[in-house]
Amino acid sequence: MKIAVAGTGYVGLVTGTCLAKIGHTVVCVDKEASKIAQLQRGESPIYEPGLEAEIVAAKDAGRLHFTMDYADAYREAEVIMIGVATPENTDGSANLQALYQVCEQIATSITSPTLVVVKSTVPIGTNDRLAAYFDQLLGDSRKNWVEVASNPEFLSQGTALRDTLQAERIVIGTESQEAADILTEIYTPFDQPILKMNRRSAEMVKYASNDFLALKISFVNDIANLCEAVGADIDEVTSGMGADSRIGSRFLAPGIGYGGSCFPKDTKALHWLAEEAGYTLKTIRAAIDVNEKQRFKLMQAARKDIPLFAGKKIAVLGATFKPGTDDLREAPSIPNLQMLLNEGADVHVYDPVGLPNLENVFGSRLHYGESVASVLQGADACFIFTEWAVFKEMDLALFHTMHEPRVYDGRNCFSVKAAEQAGLQYYSIGRARVGGAVFA
Repeated sequence: MKIAVAGTGYVGLVTGTCLAKIGHTVVCVDKEASKIAQLQRGESPIYEPGLEAEIVAAKDAGRLHFTMDYADAYREAEVIMIGVATPENTDGSANLQALYQVCEQIATSITSPTLVVVKSTVPIGTNDRLAAYFDQLLGDSRKNWVEVASNPEFLSQGTALRDTLQAERIVIGTESQEAADILTEIYTPFDQPILKMNRRSAEMVKYASNDFLALKISFVNDIANLCEAVGADIDEVTSGMGADSRIGSRFLAPGIGYGGSCFPKDTKALHWLAEEAGYTLKTIRAAIDVNEKQRFKLMQAARKDIPLFAGKKIAVLGATFKPGTDDLREAPSIPNLQMLLNEGADVHVYDPVGLPNLENVFGSRLHYGESVASVLQGADACFIFTEWAVFKEMDLALFHTMHEPRVYDGRNCFSVKAAEQAGLQYYSIGRARVGGAVFA
């Protein structure tokens, strides 16, 4: 099938690449010339394990193309999928400007009836409004030419290919059997369960899924904080919880909160939507509040040991919001780095893939290390914000190259026993504290 995909971010690019991999002819559209030029050379503009190789393979097979010419792409397509960003407005609502711009481009380009599939995360009711908007744009002569379907994505950065090619379910929301049949035909080669429902339910599935996971993260962080207060060990607690099949072990890792392009935005968007509908989602409000406070747990602990950061060399391991990606959006590291800089600290950062993006944010205000060892040398304290494997597997003796081996671990990369045996002053989330004044 001929498919056009609007947007070459995580959603659009991964979707287009995977659809081409299973045999469809796909053209991805973007307004950024530099991104299209990169993709035409077979280079991925985003860091995602395995993605660039799949782009090259599909491109070489003649099934994946990239263009800025939206009119030609949309005119030739049987199905148009939209994967543009819907960022957060200042009030927490979703900004749909890019989505509506694409719809306007589609309306001016198509010359025959077309199925438009919205993969972007949008507030409940958006696709119904888009259907009415298309009728308005197309006029009486082309009325009902566009059928709008909701087909939310459930990919995670770092595992996006697997999440798409081996998804646990495919959700399609339509208002006609014809649209449902077309989407079923597209996705049949994936051999995954297809859940069919109306558009509003499909939109809600996406928000409810992400917000439940965010709630689970905030819950375990709240419990971890209580563990510190009462002397329990969060690792042992989550081991006992996760063994219950009704709970499961995923998303029970304590830390300094969630980040990224989805959870922060989607929790606020659903909370805003509920308020607009006259209902308060108290659980989601609590998840948001817990996450906001959790980001600064390490700083709170460190201040008891180092009241003033001015003039101190601070080592930072990890900047991205999670391992497996170069994405810094809503990463807990960012406000902490800003705070350290504002207080006059000399901050040295190492991240396996995130440094180019970090430099775009902070410029020369930070020192960017080439290795773990390079940032630890002579440091007064070390903060761990991301649980990259290179940190979890490092030789803890490296911390003794610091001025004093004070480690504030926001992702529980090391066991308490290992930190003890290594002679560290070690603070982690929800567990016993090891050595040092802050840990007395």
